[in-house]
Amino acid sequence: MRLIYGKFSIILKTNKRFQMNIAIIGLGLMGGSLALSLRKQEYVNTIIGYDHSEVHAKQAIELGLVDAIGTLVEVQKSDVIFLAIPVDGLIAILQELTNISATTTIIDLGSTKEKIVGSIPKSIRKNFIAAHPMTGTENFGPTAAVEGLYENKVVVLCDIEDSGRHQSEVAKKIFKSLKMKKTFMRAHEHDRHAAFISHMPHAISYSIANAVMKQENKHNILTLAAGGYRSMSRLAKSSPFMWEDIFRQNKENLLEAITIFEEELTQLKSAIETDDWEKVHQEMADANKLHDILD
Repeated sequence: MRLIYGKFSIILKTNKRFQMNIAIIGLGLMGGSLALSLRKQEYVNTIIGYDHSEVHAKQAIELGLVDAIGTLVEVQKSDVIFLAIPVDGLIAILQELTNISATTTIIDLGSTKEKIVGSIPKSIRKNFIAAHPMTGTENFGPTAAVEGLYENKVVVLCDIEDSGRHQSEVAKKIFKSLKMKKTFMRAHEHDRHAAFISHMPHAISYSIANAVMKQENKHNILTLAAGGYRSMSRLAKSSPFMWEDIFRQNKENLLEAITIFEEELTQLKSAIETDDWEKVHQEMADANKLHDILD
């Protein structure tokens, strides 16, 4: 069976009992990496892409991330639609995805959840799955796509009880096939946790990078950059467009996380100023305990 998306022609698989036609809106790191992983799944029939950037769309085709580039009208004919775009754009495009089947599953991959969930048109609430895969790199764009990016990572499914039963089962099947570890929570709970574990570290990384870049001898300083500085500043390579959206959407939780971090840093600074090395040592020892949990 042949299916036409715009100027592209796709041969549909017809020898499998259960097949899905998947659309991915946003063909950067998250969307492109997802496409690479989905290509290996037997239940995936075709993957079409949509991206506001013609350059990204062209790259996605050239890299073989998707079978075709479709229009929004064509995207809405898919069985599953992934939204892998910045949060503000995601909220806007949701308003255009209302002409879908009752069985269509829309899965967003946004880094914040409460405002996204609150913006879903009522007519498609059952179609919607709020998901946040806790994975990524500091790179962006289709060329940053990494096969296996999702494997063995956690995916947070928010307010799943408000989604349709069929959509919930489809999402769980997909994430299981990607070898992801599922966890469930409410959207507001997710956003507060994400502020501490993801959003604040990005804010700190940008600040660390700028602190060095504003020094007169920044080039000399950076010749000394070794593993520690590179690790701490790595997140500062992340897309400003995407992270501006995330900071805006999760402003209150992010500010709380930054304030608590500032209090901790102030305590350490005060101990150093007063030569309270026992306190400094204890602060470091307390921080070591984090990896007793993570490791």
